[in-house]
Amino acid sequence: MSTKKLLNEEQIYEALRDVYDPEIPVNIVDLGLVYGVDIEESDVKVKMTLTFAGCGMGPYIAQQAEWRIAEIDDVDDVEVDIVFEPPWNPEMISEEGKKELGID
Repeated sequence: MSTKKLLNEEQIYEALRDVYDPEIPVNIVDLGLVYGVDIEESDVKVKMTLTFAGCGMGPYIAQQAEWRIAEIDDVDDVEVDIVFEPPWNPEMISEEGKKELGID
């Protein structure tokens, strides 16, 4: 009998709130960079974007996201896919993110 707990999206999003674009003082969830999370048993796949396609920090941010999710108990495999459709825009920033950036 397995003692593994079921993973849920809330756990993943909470972990991703610890990941920041080094150039912007807001986490990637509140920036609106995370487009979706797919969980199959103990495997997690994240679809995210960057503030712009040529962002040199993309591989770094994706690696940080992967490492942070891998720290969650019961996660076996993590895959982070960077996509550019739909393109990110500042309207995707959450209300909390806008407060942190001083945007109203």
